[in-house]
Amino acid sequence: MPEMMKAVVFHGPKDIRVETVSVPPCGAGEMLVKVDACAVCGSDMKMFHHGNPRTKPRTILGHEFTGLIHTIGEGVSGFSPGERVVMATSVSCGECYYCRRGWNNICSTVSPIGFTCNGGMAEYVVIPAQAIRVGHVVKVPTHVKSEHAALSEPLSCAVNSLENCTLQPEDFVVVSGGGPMGIMNAVVAREMGARAVVLAEINPARLKVAEQFGFDLLVNPAEQDLVQLVRDRTGGLGADVAIVAAPAAQPQEEALKLVRRRGTVCLFASLPADHCMITINSRTLHYNELRLVGTSDSTPKQVRKAVEIIAKGKLPADKLASHILPLDGIHEAFKLMASGEALRVVLKP
Repeated sequence: MPEMMKAVVFHGPKDIRVETVSVPPCGAGEMLVKVDACAVCGSDMKMFHHGNPRTKPRTILGHEFTGLIHTIGEGVSGFSPGERVVMATSVSCGECYYCRRGWNNICSTVSPIGFTCNGGMAEYVVIPAQAIRVGHVVKVPTHVKSEHAALSEPLSCAVNSLENCTLQPEDFVVVSGGGPMGIMNAVVAREMGARAVVLAEINPARLKVAEQFGFDLLVNPAEQDLVQLVRDRTGGLGADVAIVAAPAAQPQEEALKLVRRRGTVCLFASLPADHCMITINSRTLHYNELRLVGTSDSTPKQVRKAVEIIAKGKLPADKLASHILPLDGIHEAFKLMASGEALRVVLKP
């Protein structure tokens, strides 16, 4: 067992370093995992540019990780060394009003790994006792590749999104935003029985990447009338569900025009804190009896569902994990993401 390891460490905005740090000890009730893949999330890139009020300097980043159990602390049962695991990484209290209803992702005192405690962009990570106690650790079948297992956490967020939309078989779905999370939402919608999936994206490079996923229609709203195209495809009704996975106000505001009466609009992507206000037509919302929902993060149950989708080969994981880099490649990962060239960059220690 080595004493030191390599890790991606946050020091402040524009200051993320790959450093050699001590391997964390595994205490009672905890679990030490040898990380072999950690995907880079858009929130990690946001952390690089702007920081995060919850994250202190010298925090190890990374919440989309997977690895093999190395050491099991005293009192931990149900797990064995060598098993592959992933996590619902926003660790909940398990006791508050929201947790008692199964909504662990919106726990009153949630503690996200990679933000408020050290994460998985490292050779080893300690899973906190609280995470194990409340069921946030999920086993992964042995045949699943590490770079695919690392997609479980982001994919589970798309599962949460579609469940919040109460998607029904044969629904017509529009996803605005062709980044990795938009594509994952579209893939999960198709997997859950949508009869048609339209993906809208204004970045030509991202539209080109999305061609390989076989969605029913790809649209550039900057060049085509998305609302009219959807109306034409639905006999004038509109979509059953519209999911906005683009972090911009305009597609959020326009999404109400995309859905039929009693349709659902889901705001998946968040807006920057200093530009978070949007304007919507309350008459459209009122008279069309629309459902406008938000969605954030995921629960352990949804992570298990994501693992099941990946393990059964129902996710085009090789296409989604578009770039594999070492930990030293974190800044290259940010550049690939900013250009739209990459979907999910996976770091492998």
